[in-house]
Amino acid sequence: MRTFGANEFLFILTAMQWTALLSLLAFAFGGLVVLAIAMLRISKRPPLRLSAAGYIQLFQGTPLLIQLFLVYYGLSLFGLRLDAWTSVTIAYTAYAAAFLGDIWRGCIQAVPREQWEASRALALSYFQQLRLVILPQAVRIAIPPTVGFMVSLVKATAVASIIGFVELTRAGQLMTNATFQPMIVYPIVAGLYFTLCWPLSVWAQRLEKGMRVGNALGTGT
Repeated sequence: MRTFGANEFLFILTAMQWTALLSLLAFAFGGLVVLAIAMLRISKRPPLRLSAAGYIQLFQGTPLLIQLFLVYYGLSLFGLRLDAWTSVTIAYTAYAAAFLGDIWRGCIQAVPREQWEASRALALSYFQQLRLVILPQAVRIAIPPTVGFMVSLVKATAVASIIGFVELTRAGQLMTNATFQPMIVYPIVAGLYFTLCWPLSVWAQRLEKGMRVGNALGTGT
């Protein structure tokens, strides 16, 4: 039996960077398609709107664990064998895109209807209305919940350990199996998760507070 020491701590600390990297990749790749999903979600064409709603409901309504299994094991049934890194990147990207798409859809729809009407009165096309008037306001509304979702995404990376991806939780499991000292290992793992998530939580709260102050100043209250 090994004793938990500096090497074991460094192993867990190294795995922390894979947790952070997976979160960033899922957030970045999900962000590339999130605007398209949000725009389809508010489309005036029912087939487009329903397809985006179906995608969101599928990924929000099924466990992330099942989604990981389907990517990692299910695709191999069709001759496509993916490694753990590729599988978790695909699964978490699809997961993040669904949630962020719904967040951004709500933020776009939160822009007052008068803004649409005013931009239409300026003879702007639909895409000009979005680019010049609606999206700049929606971005301001979306930043706090988007950062807040990032916190949830970091914690959700723990599920990736189920397919052998060595992130923070998996590293903790391996060190617990090697040292039989879970009351040392898991508090350290929890502390490292806190180190990743707490700054994001504080940032989200400050952004939300700043948005409320900005809205109050804008309305003159």
